[in-house]
Amino acid sequence: MISTKRLFEILSNIPDPEIPVINIVEMGIVRDVEYIDNELVVKITPTYSGCPAMKAIEDDIVAELKSKGFENVSVKKIYSPAWSTDWLTNEAKRKLKEYGIAPPEGKAEDEFYRDVIAKPIECPYCDSRETKLTSQFGSTACKSLHYCNSCQQPFEHFKCL
Repeated sequence: MISTKRLFEILSNIPDPEIPVINIVEMGIVRDVEYIDNELVVKITPTYSGCPAMKAIEDDIVAELKSKGFENVSVKKIYSPAWSTDWLTNEAKRKLKEYGIAPPEGKAEDEFYRDVIAKPIECPYCDSRETKLTSQFGSTACKSLHYCNSCQQPFEHFKCL
């Protein structure tokens, strides 16, 4: 048997299929790993119900672990508690910003969808707050679209969920 820490290190080689600059561990998708009757079970939580990337993530987990010599691997989805942007690591938030996606600000319980409309989001390109919401939904339901009046760049914001 290999340590939980080492398994998380291996799983951190798997990029998020929708945001490839961050991995599934930084994203907070991987919740736990455990051996059950000689089977390695990886427990994951979808970022939201119906997330189209979940099948790809499951396949990537199995492929990565099998490439490291694990033969008996399964993936189990855990829906409770629901995934939260609070599970994003600080490193993931930094990488999101560098990639051009404004990371969530604060804690999920502090921000709801109405707050996305009510307050300007910091631009990931120039750090200005002279921004405006252009759409509550971006390329995925967990992101909104914004526009920076200062640098004139459109950008996505990863909503607090």
